[in-house]
Amino acid sequence: MVVAAHPLATEAGVEMLEAGGTAVDAAIAIQAVLTLVEPQSSGIGGGAFMLHYDSASASVQAYDGRETAPAAIETDHFLTDAGTPMDFLDAVPGGQAVGVPGALRMLEMAHQAHGELPWETLFQPAIRLAAGGFVVTPRLAEMLRIDLPLDAFEPMAGYFFPDGEPVSAGEALTNPELAATFTQIADQGADAFYEGPIADSIVTAVQAHGGTLTREDMAAYEAVERTPICRPIADHAVCGMPLPSSGGMTVLQILRLLEIASTEVNDPSALTWAHLLLEASRLGFADRNEYLGDADFVDVPVETLLSEPYLTGRAQLISPTQSMGQARPGLDDPDSAMSGAKPINHSTSHFSVRDAQGNAVSMTTSIEMPFGSRLMVGGFVLNNQLTDFRFDPAAADGRPHPNRVQPGKRPLSSMSPVIALDADDKPRLIIGSPGGTRIIGYVAQRVADVLMRGEDVQAAIQAGNRVNRNGKTQVEADTDAEALAPGLRALGHAVEVESMTSGLHGIERLPSGAIRGAADPRREGVVGRER
Repeated sequence: MVVAAHPLATEAGVEMLEAGGTAVDAAIAIQAVLTLVEPQSSGIGGGAFMLHYDSASASVQAYDGRETAPAAIETDHFLTDAGTPMDFLDAVPGGQAVGVPGALRMLEMAHQAHGELPWETLFQPAIRLAAGGFVVTPRLAEMLRIDLPLDAFEPMAGYFFPDGEPVSAGEALTNPELAATFTQIADQGADAFYEGPIADSIVTAVQAHGGTLTREDMAAYEAVERTPICRPIADHAVCGMPLPSSGGMTVLQILRLLEIASTEVNDPSALTWAHLLLEASRLGFADRNEYLGDADFVDVPVETLLSEPYLTGRAQLISPTQSMGQARPGLDDPDSAMSGAKPINHSTSHFSVRDAQGNAVSMTTSIEMPFGSRLMVGGFVLNNQLTDFRFDPAAADGRPHPNRVQPGKRPLSSMSPVIALDADDKPRLIIGSPGGTRIIGYVAQRVADVLMRGEDVQAAIQAGNRVNRNGKTQVEADTDAEALAPGLRALGHAVEVESMTSGLHGIERLPSGAIRGAADPRREGVVGRER
């Protein structure tokens, strides 16, 4: 089964499964097609995090394809001449926010360990579609019309804005440059991207627009296999990505805090359940914003923050009848000060895959903002992921912030792919979402609903989003979540009602062994199954 954000990407994944491929084989084909048909969200010009379940060993692996900062970058990279942080939207366009793309090297690493089909086979669906054309979807057309300077950069302007107007839904679009790029990668492997003419094109484009990326930065990039973080939640082992993704740790904190707090309430109502989840999220985000960064560069108290004594103590702060308001981080001697989440909707994509052998992939992939840095080379869009660093390298108390910019460092992420294993160590739930820092809330809500409340994955995904990032409580307009707003206000929440475009894609394994998939109706994804 494949659940991805575009029907053509889903079809490519199913094609690989039907050819005898593994979940990783399907993932590579899916990412290649998403690069073409969903260029506003992800692609080989960006980065990704992948969780993989290996059925032979009944174990989960974590693959880190997060972008890295160039070697020449300075800690004041995102400060103005006056020493103040740049405006976020001023930092996005151009080369200054482009990190070394990591998705392709990560996929190559995973394929070497878990692939079955030949590497070149995996790019054929994307090559066919790029050369022969695909139909522009309403979402892509809509994103081209948002208030961003997309038509100020070539070749993006010529590709998406022929005759000065953005392409419209229903039009056919070809991308021969991307077809050529994928043909090189298919024939020569990821080295063609990191060390050949493609790398030269990336470096030239970035440096021409104010960035410091070099050929040496590209050639030196390494994907990393890391140890996933797994914790017992509701009689399951819930596994997430370790740092530099904050998603795994924070989702696990929220789920365990919710589990502890809910034991104090008999049969909580929908309102009480939502309130407890939101309060747990406040506590999780307080720690996330204070302590987390790339653990290869800074010391992060991971084990303490996920320890049972710590979380049990933090859960005592949750009242079923009154909101705590803004939560403080939980350690006695913090090393830095709070860094608030950016109020910008990021553009990302998530897909879930399960193959016939029971292997599984949960992968979240991103170029950060819609259309990333606005720079396009070889038919694909380059990321602006360096804006995920904290712009001010110093915390409020003057100490270095753990998510400050440093050469070679990976910026903190909120991507939260999850694989939850049942008592037989088989995947019970494979899920994730796009959505910037809201990803954590989107994913935690659904894992809790499925594993703790017994909801089916489609009903859980369709339910209204409820998010708290240690500030105002945000509920999704025109959903059952909005109906909870008056009750949440009565409990002390400052509530905002707004649209929330999650993109949750999940696969659930039932006790019978049957599987069912669910695609988020807020986007264009579909479920596909090997025939």
